[in-house]
Amino acid sequence: MNMESGLRQGLAALSLSLDDEQIARLLAYLELLQKWNRVYNLTAVRDPQQMLTHHLLDSLAAVPPLQAYRRQHAAHSLLDVGSGGGLPGVVFAICCPDLQVHCVDTVGKKAAFIQTAAAQLRLSNLKSIHARVEQLQDRYDLISSRAFATLADFTAWSRQALAEDGCWMALKGKHPQQEIEALAQDITVFHVEQLQVPQLYAERCIVWMRLETAVAASSLQLSMPT
Repeated sequence: MNMESGLRQGLAALSLSLDDEQIARLLAYLELLQKWNRVYNLTAVRDPQQMLTHHLLDSLAAVPPLQAYRRQHAAHSLLDVGSGGGLPGVVFAICCPDLQVHCVDTVGKKAAFIQTAAAQLRLSNLKSIHARVEQLQDRYDLISSRAFATLADFTAWSRQALAEDGCWMALKGKHPQQEIEALAQDITVFHVEQLQVPQLYAERCIVWMRLETAVAASSLQLSMPT
């Protein structure tokens, strides 16, 4: 099975509809990742077929839940923390062209790769940031991570970057019950969404979180007389 066939089969299994240009960009991104990985060691996965399943399809599985969230909430900006080789940030930028995606990483070569990917793939909605997430001043409607840190560290380090009424989406493997129990008291897990990754037989989920203060403010607004 060639890469395009494998990708198209995966998209069909996810019921994710992308046009030919988006599919071409995903394949070009995968080629770029393979090329840079030979020199800069962006990921431990080196086999192209494994890159398709373990990286590309693994990230694409989170796109339908992201789209579903955005249909119900005004989410126009996303920060991908510890983006590494751009997973899932670059994939989100390709699949959601109306979403402003910023990828932040402390490693210069990884930030440089994402900057190169944004230019070569002509993704005007993708920006690379070489910094610590704690240093960021902008605020984002959504903050994502994949294989980055514990939920407690992820939310603690990025909470100043979360917009009012925003939320976190952490891509995890098995249901991280111990990590959930270790979260700060003002952070609520409002959904743990199980994912089925095509061609990958492993447990995956998204942990959706938000600040309780945002929940309280929304409830108060709903209860106020008009």
